[in-house]
Amino acid sequence: MSDESRSTPSGGAGLGRRAVVLGGAGALGSVFLASRVSFGQQARRPTVVRAAGAGPVKSVHLAGTDGWVSMPAGSPPDLPFYPDSLAPPGFDTYVFGFRDVTSMTTAQEVAAVRGKAQISAPMLAFDEGDEVTITLSNLGLLMRPDLFDGHTLHWHGFVNAIPLFDGVPELSLAVPIGRDLAYYYRPHDAGTYMYHCHFEDVEHVQMGMTGMVFVRPAQNGTRVTGVPSGARLTYAYNDGDGSTRYDREFAFMLTELWSAAHYRDAHIQVSDWTDYAPSFWLLNGRGYPDTVAPNGDPRSSAGGRLQYQPISSLITCNVGETVLLRLSNLGYQNHALTLDNVDMTVVAKDASLLRGRDGTNNYLSTNTVDIGPGESRDVLVTPRVEGEFLLYDRSYAYLGNGGGPGWGGMMTVLRVGPAGTYGPQTEPNT
Repeated sequence: MSDESRSTPSGGAGLGRRAVVLGGAGALGSVFLASRVSFGQQARRPTVVRAAGAGPVKSVHLAGTDGWVSMPAGSPPDLPFYPDSLAPPGFDTYVFGFRDVTSMTTAQEVAAVRGKAQISAPMLAFDEGDEVTITLSNLGLLMRPDLFDGHTLHWHGFVNAIPLFDGVPELSLAVPIGRDLAYYYRPHDAGTYMYHCHFEDVEHVQMGMTGMVFVRPAQNGTRVTGVPSGARLTYAYNDGDGSTRYDREFAFMLTELWSAAHYRDAHIQVSDWTDYAPSFWLLNGRGYPDTVAPNGDPRSSAGGRLQYQPISSLITCNVGETVLLRLSNLGYQNHALTLDNVDMTVVAKDASLLRGRDGTNNYLSTNTVDIGPGESRDVLVTPRVEGEFLLYDRSYAYLGNGGGPGWGGMMTVLRVGPAGTYGPQTEPNT
């Protein structure tokens, strides 16, 4: 990479990589304030000073690095950009990403993740009132040791009272290579949020440093008026009337992937972001038909070519159940998702319940949900018949893989079985 100024896909100028690192107060401050996580030592765990009346303490440890992933098999070559000639067997596209290393007990285990990035990033879920620490370790880039990029966590749309933890490096802290930083949050507002790296954000978001955050409402576990006996007491929001109750939830991070930019990052070249022309359109880091493949484990090679794209987008439910679809867009294009033959009810936009000041629900019943860059939607569906139904982008241009024939891109399937087909859901997207 060079010191040249960057541009966003829309044409807005951005700071160059070296200008941010050398001139940004956040990156400079992080050299002194972030703790060291040298690869041969145990990472330092943060000390949390608890506030009066605070909820449970929940801790997550993420690592930022680079790696390789695979776009759908059979996608036509776009040489030299795709497939990348540097890619190891089974993979074809260079990425940046986050990995969940919370369960790893030694710094050696964490260091071994370097060069094994995951896209999309792990989904994180918390309850209102929790005290949350998310420790971010910057392991550096295996393919690009010449770069000294910092990383940050920006919780997109979250009302954060402490700018220090907002993740915008000019105003807060960036984590240098070989260091870690514990971010502290107290979520008070239920909803669907996103997180991403805000250091060289146009590049790092495109390269794959995106994930989703759910804040669950205090109303969970409480029976409110209108909720029948025996129903699962899970809600998207503190609605007071049970109108956002659901039985299952599935989340989708919408992004696009521009093969040329990923190739240039791997081959020490610079991209002109005003030339942005995506090659693949992804749900949770996968294009159809990979979207309907099972969930995987990035720590297990049994996942094959999708090992580092472990989040499935397949939706399953029993007939008559209510499904919450959490939709987030951290791409650079507008998307309009349609679910064939099943009505959708939009209950929230950008983590805000659609309700007037007088308490009237302004939910939107539709067959198409529009979602722009940086936006989120919470959508409820209740299939009344068994079968398979397609959820896909209305733009046919976004339903291909690298311009090849057949269906691909931003598409997945809702499978509805008879009562009892699917057991109780324990985690999102399962």
